[in-house]
Amino acid sequence: PVTCCYFNICNMSLCGLPFLSGFYSKDLILEFMSMGFFNSFVYFIFYFSTGLTVCYSVRLSYYVLFGNFNFSGFNLLSDFGYTMLKGMSGLIFLVVFGGSMLSWLMFSTPYFVILPFFMKIMVLFVIFFGVYIGFEFSKFSLNYDLKAMKFYYSSLFFSSMWNLPILSTYGVNFYPLFMGGVYFKVIDHGWSEYFGSQNIYKNLMDSSRGFQILFN
Repeated sequence: PVTCCYFNICNMSLCGLPFLSGFYSKDLILEFMSMGFFNSFVYFIFYFSTGLTVCYSVRLSYYVLFGNFNFSGFNLLSDFGYTMLKGMSGLIFLVVFGGSMLSWLMFSTPYFVILPFFMKIMVLFVIFFGVYIGFEFSKFSLNYDLKAMKFYYSSLFFSSMWNLPILSTYGVNFYPLFMGGVYFKVIDHGWSEYFGSQNIYKNLMDSSRGFQILFN
C-alpha cells in the first residue's frame, strides 16, 4: 500500500499535477513557449502532447488503483522492505516539494511572464482535460466493437507511429540479433566446432590410440 501510494504520487508529479514538482518545470516551459513566436500548429502540438502525458498517467493510476487483481489468491501484499521504504520516504518529499524549492533557488526573483488570461490558464486546462480523457479511455471494455478492424492496415500504420519502430528499433535490432543467433548456432557450435578444436582433439586421440595399439 505504501509503495502504491508513493508510485501514484510520483506518477502524478511526472504528469504535471498542479503544485507537485513536475508542474513547475512543465508550466514554465509551456508559458515561455507561449511567449515565443510560434505558429498555431506548433502551439497545438505542444499542448496536445502535454495533455497526452497527463492522459496516460491518469490511465496508469486508474489501472493500478481500480484494475483487476491479477495475482494468485495466496499472494501476500504487504511492504516488508523497510530499507527501500526509508529511501522512498525520503525521496517522496523531493517529489512533493522539490519543484517549488528548485524554482525558488534557481530564480532569485520570480520570472516575469506576460500572457493573456486564457493562455495563462491554458496549462491548467490542458492538465485537467488530460485527466478527463485518461479517465474516459480507462473505462473501455473488451466487448466493445472495434471499428478500426474495418481499417486494419491503416490503424496498424498510424498506431505504429507511421512505421517508425520498424525503421528505428525492430529493423535495427532484429536482423543483427538474428544473424548473431545463426552464427552462434551454425558456425560457433556447428562447422567451427567440427573443423576446429573438437575435431582436432578427436583426431589426435584416435591417432594416439592407434599408435598405442601398434607399439604395444
